[in-house]
Amino acid sequence: MTPAFFYGYFTFVVFLFGACWGSFLNVCIWRIPREESVIHPRSHCPRCNNLIAWYDNIPLISFLVLNARCRHCGKKISARYFLVELLTAILFTLVWLRYGVSVLTPIYWLMVFGLILGTFVDCDHMIIPDRVSYGGWVAGLVFSPLVPQLHDQFTAWASFREAVIGLAVGAGLLLLVSVVGRLIFRKDAMGLGDVKLLGGLGALLGWQSILFIIMAASFVGSFVGVYLIIRHGRRWQSRIPFGPYLAASAVLWIFGGRELWLAYLRWLAGGF
Repeated sequence: MTPAFFYGYFTFVVFLFGACWGSFLNVCIWRIPREESVIHPRSHCPRCNNLIAWYDNIPLISFLVLNARCRHCGKKISARYFLVELLTAILFTLVWLRYGVSVLTPIYWLMVFGLILGTFVDCDHMIIPDRVSYGGWVAGLVFSPLVPQLHDQFTAWASFREAVIGLAVGAGLLLLVSVVGRLIFRKDAMGLGDVKLLGGLGALLGWQSILFIIMAASFVGSFVGVYLIIRHGRRWQSRIPFGPYLAASAVLWIFGGRELWLAYLRWLAGGF
């Protein structure tokens, strides 16, 4: 068997692996905001409360086989369950394709898992769970000395220092935006959940990523906000979660945003 076969085989395995974690993410997204255990009880239909058999809980496949309906009560199953599983599978696969057999791969898998969790909880409840944001703080501070290449460093101390600086810059910069917005507009311009999330991203991705993430998230968020106003008549005062845009920008960073940002900075330097 050729190396290409094994590479394709492991890529498929990673896709399935990601789908399984996506299935678990659906449980976390539903239960964590309700302060329920993600382990017990077993998965059940939210409509009829019947337990879901293992053969009805196969990621991606069961949703299609059951035609998006509960086997017991026949009620429709939200397409978001399928979307979360597919999104997780795709992002896990993309991380594998970009970083391959590297110690960075499981770290970025963990980051993607947390960002998907935070994104959907934020969309549903306008909160980002502390276990996501503070989890990023802990992961960045723990992994940075163990894996110096996480911050393109050669020593544990240098990498840990980058994580601390990234955490401080990420949380501090967005906290400053929040305080200034509060003073100018007399209301919260940024939730503390976003502040804590960006601190975790800074600890994991380094301080250099912060400005890119904020700018990209602001651009996409503004575009979506204008679209919602035009499409649904939302007022500017309507609350729109910012966490999903921070999460999407962080994912973009690990898939080439860093190189794009550095190229942009070089272009600016050349222009001046």
